[in-house]
Amino acid sequence: MKAVVVDKYQKKGAVRLATMPEPGVRDDDVLVRIHATAVNVLDSKIRGGEFKLILPYRPPFILGHDVAGTVVRVGRNVRRFKAGDEVYARPRDHRIGTFAEFIAMNEADVAPKPANISMEEAASIPLVGLTAWQALVEVGKLKPGQKVFIQAGSGGVGTFAIQLAKHLGAVVATTTSAKNVELVKSLGADLVIDYKTQDFEKVLSGYDLVLHSQDAKTLEKSLRVLKPGGLLISISGPPDPEFAREQGMNLFLKLVMRLLSRSVRKKARKFGVRFSFLFMRAQGQQLSEITSLIETGVIRPVVDKVFPFEKTGDALAYVETGRAKGKVVIAVTH
Repeated sequence: MKAVVVDKYQKKGAVRLATMPEPGVRDDDVLVRIHATAVNVLDSKIRGGEFKLILPYRPPFILGHDVAGTVVRVGRNVRRFKAGDEVYARPRDHRIGTFAEFIAMNEADVAPKPANISMEEAASIPLVGLTAWQALVEVGKLKPGQKVFIQAGSGGVGTFAIQLAKHLGAVVATTTSAKNVELVKSLGADLVIDYKTQDFEKVLSGYDLVLHSQDAKTLEKSLRVLKPGGLLISISGPPDPEFAREQGMNLFLKLVMRLLSRSVRKKARKFGVRFSFLFMRAQGQQLSEITSLIETGVIRPVVDKVFPFEKTGDALAYVETGRAKGKVVIAVTH
């Protein structure tokens, strides 16, 4: 099968179109013919080697964390899916590889594709949808009337998280550039801050929850907009001891995570707020709930551009500019 392969860890380039063996199908797997996939910042970071400690992939490996496609074959233990079913998923860590024509995934990671959207739109959802769900529903336990600050509202996670937060009944503030104000308002943002001309720290106060996806400087400022007892959930780091425990890391890595996050945890305590690092995980059941929200019109996908499979490198480069509105999708043709 054709696949986009990473030959070595480096920040730019280093991906090529290659012929790889078709994946084997385990007893609990579904084999999916990939119609579309999407690019995430995570793909860029993995290619650059930023997550080598946590996710030690050995080159050459296939990148890609989002998939929409059709089931071709199922393992003998699979009961929920059959050949011909249209599905979408974020395959679990250590089994990624959606920049390809086929992928085998554990049945538990897979959900029925929403019937009312295209394969390209469906491919844009899994990673960002699950990130937003796990941050706002699972960890943040967002309730009606609470105030949430979602950074980078026009990005992949932001466009999904704003819609989900509004569905949960929250008051939503976000940051974006002037040209994307109408987009984030159309998704449900109540208060929009132009990050180029306004300082969100001067505008926001008394927030229950912050979904942080930016740099360390923004992280420190974000702690100050929370009310006492409020929670900041970061998807961009630093990893904390709780994350190390959940991942079952060895003593050395636990110590590294503790040191990496010591400063921010200390500041959070000083302000009387909480800090949590979220590294989203594959979860087919949550994705099924997201399918329902899409099919009932509560959430709509936001797709910026669709690249052909041969231009996957260009799609990665475009995501790295940080200018994409919503998601960047790759059409995998056959």
